[in-house]
Amino acid sequence: MGYYERLADLPVVVESEERRRRERDTSSGFVRTTTVVALSGDGETGRGEDVTYDATDHESLAGAGTVAPTGEFTLRSFSRALDGVDPFPEPPERESARHYRRWAYESAALDLALRQADTHLGAALGVERDPVRFVASTRLAPAGSDESPTAARVHALRERVPEIAFKLDPTSDWTDALVAELRETDAVVVLDLKGQYHGTVVDQPPDPALYERVVEGFPDAVVEDPAVTDETRELVADAVDRVSWDAPVTGVASAEALPFEPRLLNVKPSRFGTVESLLETVEWAEARDVRLYGGGQFELGVGRTQIQTLASLLYPDGPNDVAPGVYNDPEVDTALPAPPLAPGDDPRGFAF
Repeated sequence: MGYYERLADLPVVVESEERRRRERDTSSGFVRTTTVVALSGDGETGRGEDVTYDATDHESLAGAGTVAPTGEFTLRSFSRALDGVDPFPEPPERESARHYRRWAYESAALDLALRQADTHLGAALGVERDPVRFVASTRLAPAGSDESPTAARVHALRERVPEIAFKLDPTSDWTDALVAELRETDAVVVLDLKGQYHGTVVDQPPDPALYERVVEGFPDAVVEDPAVTDETRELVADAVDRVSWDAPVTGVASAEALPFEPRLLNVKPSRFGTVESLLETVEWAEARDVRLYGGGQFELGVGRTQIQTLASLLYPDGPNDVAPGVYNDPEVDTALPAPPLAPGDDPRGFAF
């Protein structure tokens, strides 16, 4: 029985909905806004997090009425009921937000169904929870700023947690000297080229000189989301066994439509929209020996622990970008948890 089939018939009673908006400054130089969705019923509450990036989308939701269908469902029938709901009082700034908000309600319903059944996700899937390897994801200069990138934050984090490894976002202003300095740390395990992002503050246009500099400079690092153009195709092909995809992957069909058969995928649950699509894609990857690792989106609430839960169950040994939220704070904390991240002793629902 597939992963989703083990969950689809869980009963869930939804009686009411509440929402809470959250905000926090981040190390990438922007204010993160999210909305935590709480669905309650039968004496229990399940939560999910809407990680839509544009604050205006959260503002319009704040003034809206109840979005979630209410009544008695299975997890599958609740998801089908959501198909008929538009959770955006105003059209979203970006179409990707539709999946992000859908995931908030799907994950809240999953959490609620598991709690009403007095169980947790690992038990429902029949999968053991393992300690999670995680990396610190950071930019070396704030997005959209004129600051020159430096390795200062990498060194500061390594002083606190000597064993921490990094997922970094190379930009065209990275110099040979900076690459050499970072290589000396022996801690860079993922290079996110952001070549599949369009219309965001973190876009990195395809730059053959940058690609050559970092692909050769970090010969063992995962190369995530390169742009495949006439100028970069050969460089990407040379690193094909360590190329990973993130932004384009929203389900099985999108994974099959990648420029070449993937070896690695970064799994960001909210990109998939539904629990069914997420778990189908995980099974598709496992059947093809595609390596998986978890990705984060500056979650401020339960969304963070939920991506840690999925990593613990499905890809605990990957270079998971699921570090505790304190790693995303602008100032480096004096006390940071070190990897691996141990699951809780008494899990319930979708909790870690």
